[in-house]
Amino acid sequence: MQINRLYFIDAVRAFAILMMLQGHFIDTLLAVEFRDPNNLAYTTWRYFRGITAPVFFTISGLIFTYLLIKAKEKGTLRHRMRKGVIRGLMLIGIGYALRIPIFRWFTGSFGTYFLVIDVLQCIGLSLILIVCIYAITQKKALIFSIVMLCLGTIIFLTEPLYRNYAAEGVPLAIANYFTKDNGSVFTIIPWFGYMTYGAFIATLFYGYLIRPKFKTAIVSGFFGVGFGLIYGSTPLIHWLALLTDFSLFIEVANYNYLFIRLGNVLLLFGLFYALETYLKHPTILKIGQKTLSIYIIHFILLYGSFTGWGLNRIFGKNLTPFEAIIGAFCFLVTVSLISIYIIKANTQVYGFFRQKAYKIKVFIQSLNT
Repeated sequence: MQINRLYFIDAVRAFAILMMLQGHFIDTLLAVEFRDPNNLAYTTWRYFRGITAPVFFTISGLIFTYLLIKAKEKGTLRHRMRKGVIRGLMLIGIGYALRIPIFRWFTGSFGTYFLVIDVLQCIGLSLILIVCIYAITQKKALIFSIVMLCLGTIIFLTEPLYRNYAAEGVPLAIANYFTKDNGSVFTIIPWFGYMTYGAFIATLFYGYLIRPKFKTAIVSGFFGVGFGLIYGSTPLIHWLALLTDFSLFIEVANYNYLFIRLGNVLLLFGLFYALETYLKHPTILKIGQKTLSIYIIHFILLYGSFTGWGLNRIFGKNLTPFEAIIGAFCFLVTVSLISIYIIKANTQVYGFFRQKAYKIKVFIQSLNT
């Protein structure tokens, strides 16, 4: 069965990474006095910035799972699963590496800052978990699909149970995956929930993509379910709380950001898939295919990875809205150009870290012998 390339995935990834660039830039450098929650422009920007991470996690789960299931048909499943685990470990390693203050370590000053968890570690661990769950479900697409849908829903519905989890007594390196108390930006839950929903959507594309009128059906589904989650999920959960007298549902309904954000993601998916024909510009596709490179470059420039000297330290939170907007645009263009014309592909990044990992492995083996 021939499966066509899903160009809208690269377009969505491009949108998400560009939104992340401008979001991080403005949030890092905009002066505090301009962060007015009563200002319509600021609140609108903050709302759309909040969509970026859910979009990125969901689309990551979609593309990885789509390729994973597709590999079974091509007879390369074992290679794809091994590659997924290796890539997951690599993302985790890169996530840690980006926060290592090398020069501070040279002075003998060590800390635990590099152990905080960010988006790369969560995506990396999520990829490994998806591979494990796919193996546990005996590589049956239908069973895997149901498990992913149920798992994502359970993660979202139980959010109040782990919302304030402090992970006391748990080793810091592990605790940081479950609590933000030590500085972690993301935690594996609830963010793995978006990956599982992306995996579920991937099974729909794989199973029905070549069916007649599939695109019309899935786009309608994205918009219908998306609007339903945004405007109907809270009343539905309130109704379930009244019906079952289950206090957990009341807590979820009173702070129902996960399902609403998922609704936003689905609307975006529907819009991009509907307009896929117009989003095949080579530059858009290149940006969507180089999200890892862009992420690493932006982290180094903005936060000063390794050196400690980034734009955040140079400018601080001192920019006016006009300066922040112009700066964000220049930052976005600069990082994108570096990624496209200097770092040719994500494979170069993966190749670099693979080489370093191999050298470390050889060095350790030499010590053992």
